[in-house]
Amino acid sequence: MATKTSRQIKYPTSDGRPMAETDVHRDLMVDLIETLQDRFENERMVYVSGNLLVFYQEGDRRKHVAPDVFVVRGVENRQRENYLIWEEGKSLDAVIELTSKSTKEEDVDDKYRLYSKELRVPEYFLFDPHGDYLHPPLRGFRLRGDEYFPIRSIAGRLPSRVLGLHLERDGTQLRLYDPQTRRRLITPREFNKEARAEIARLRRELNARQRNGSRKS
Repeated sequence: MATKTSRQIKYPTSDGRPMAETDVHRDLMVDLIETLQDRFENERMVYVSGNLLVFYQEGDRRKHVAPDVFVVRGVENRQRENYLIWEEGKSLDAVIELTSKSTKEEDVDDKYRLYSKELRVPEYFLFDPHGDYLHPPLRGFRLRGDEYFPIRSIAGRLPSRVLGLHLERDGTQLRLYDPQTRRRLITPREFNKEARAEIARLRRELNARQRNGSRKS
């Protein structure tokens, strides 16, 4: 329960930092968030978000972090301005950080310690889209006690118990793979592209039928 003093504190919704360093990072972050939101759309108590301020110490506006992508099980699936851990009664369950030149040290050191020691996030994944800073470019860690241990790959993919999915590198992309269907999850961007292609195909067929009909008449 929040105290009267903490309820009067206005927690910000932005830290003034850019959304992502490059177009690749931004598009990848959006694709991952939207794909996971689609995946858990019918799960009332699974919250998916990213680039959202997460406050972890009541009364201190400076104690926050903004993971690129995160998932929390056991809290309501609804839109939020920020995430206050003490009000939600639940820390984060899985975090994906898309590391870059400007965030590498923070992701590998500061956030690694924060997620494992303080927030106790069960699973932490790091992905370097261009493979410039991390070797290997995709890493995953699972919490045991208060320490992170590397997640072992399965057929080149990193399994997530929280998500029930595997994470897989595909060039500069990070894909989500369903071990049950043995297929990658389609992203909303891909779905829209396929839908537009199908609409264009149907229009071509309709136009062809209309031309054939006019010739016969």
